[in-house]
Amino acid sequence: MQFMMLLTETATEFAHREDPAKAPAYWAGWSAFIGAMAQAGIIVRGDGLLPPATGTTLRIRDGKPIVQDGPFADSKEQLGGYFIIEVPDLDTALSWAARAPSATYAAVEIRPLLPPMPSVSG
Repeated sequence: MQFMMLLTETATEFAHREDPAKAPAYWAGWSAFIGAMAQAGIIVRGDGLLPPATGTTLRIRDGKPIVQDGPFADSKEQLGGYFIIEVPDLDTALSWAARAPSATYAAVEIRPLLPPMPSVSG
């Protein structure tokens, strides 16, 4: 079964990525987590994201696009990256999510993926 792990981080943790004094420990934690998942053979796909300020949000209202720079949500935690993992069940996905560095200072959301859409024949 495939699950998506949505990894959130605080603005403080995002800043650690670029801080010369804190970046090595920050990246070491993520490297260890990613290495463990790779060794277990559960990673299907995953990417880190640039900070929320680099994002753009699009909404269509009354047929017109509304574009907003930066994150739309005003929250203390922002999406920092994701992994698609293939594991037997939700309990296994949760056990891997608990090992993510961001689980200790923000959150990791786990969601099952939809099954593939049936083909539409014309």
